[in-house]
Amino acid sequence: MPEKQRPPVPVRVQGMLEVLTRSNALLSIAVVLLGFLVATILILLAGRNPAGMYSAIFQVVSGWDLRRGIHNMRYVGEWFVSAIPLILCGLSMGFAARTGLFNIGAEGQYVAGLTAAQFTAIYGPQIPVFHWILAVLAGIIAGAVWGGIAGFLKARFSVSEVVATIMLNYIAQYLSRFFTLMIPGTNTFRTPDFPQTARLTSPFLASLTNGSRLNYGLYLTLAAVVLYWFIMGRTRFGYSLRATGVNRDAARCGGINVNAAITASMAISGAFAGLAGAVVSLGVFPAGRVLAVQDGYGFDGIAVALVGNSTAWGSALSGLLFGMLKSAQPLMQSRQIPKEIASIILGLVVVFISLRAGIRIIVDWQRKEKARKEREKG
Repeated sequence: MPEKQRPPVPVRVQGMLEVLTRSNALLSIAVVLLGFLVATILILLAGRNPAGMYSAIFQVVSGWDLRRGIHNMRYVGEWFVSAIPLILCGLSMGFAARTGLFNIGAEGQYVAGLTAAQFTAIYGPQIPVFHWILAVLAGIIAGAVWGGIAGFLKARFSVSEVVATIMLNYIAQYLSRFFTLMIPGTNTFRTPDFPQTARLTSPFLASLTNGSRLNYGLYLTLAAVVLYWFIMGRTRFGYSLRATGVNRDAARCGGINVNAAITASMAISGAFAGLAGAVVSLGVFPAGRVLAVQDGYGFDGIAVALVGNSTAWGSALSGLLFGMLKSAQPLMQSRQIPKEIASIILGLVVVFISLRAGIRIIVDWQRKEKARKEREKG
């Protein structure tokens, strides 16, 4: 009898991989922990103390400065401020992904929403509450239109949404700059100040977080997460979108209007990104901005959606994680930890989550090999 060959992957490791690949949530947690582990090793190799990184993160999420024993809730407020546009852009990417689309144009849709919100803030009726609601709606509609253009091109002419959205990103940026510079009193950096009625500032949230910039965008983001969850998981429309994402031909045979689903998915995806632009413009800055470069929230949203498995609550948690790391960067630097470590962690998490497909291929191959050997024995 020939000696039994050992499987390429140890049985215990294979079992762990199977568990991870069956649970997307467990896999996301695993890759985040692995990213922090690698970052810790890198800090040690650089001759620094990793405790500085973790104390900076703890200060962001709790407000406590362990070095001096001082508590300041402003850090928590600014953490949410950083996370809000990341969550919304993550929802934008994730919503399209559930329909089988790769929306790399959330950045352009974000810019469209930001620009529309700024114009409405400056020229809209200065009526309390109504003014900022109108500006937010303008941002949502602008983002939806910008995303819907790519969706229509995909559905009607089979234009790759990747190519279309990349091009639309630059068109949105330069159109925004061109039209914003036409506003009277605008210089190369900013517009005149917004009227107070257009601002999303919340005295309650600001006082709660010791004067941070946390604003009504927090409530709007929570509403967006719930709306995403409800549409995708509790409506017939959401089912048609998910069915289109799984198999377009089968969805079409089942009576689903695939072209309408694609266009609607990209429009709603753009609406989430447009809301992010409106919230950043009206909630964080006192005046409109003349964009020289892209803010990058749309591209970060791709990573947020990947780590959050394109689900509503997963993207929310992932956005909080990414916002936490971004907010912790200056605090890390004050503790002699290179602020680039935060970016390295984010990059590692994305790389590790991208290996999920490769892990699944290995696990499936091992399972098939095991079945084949059992058949031969039988």
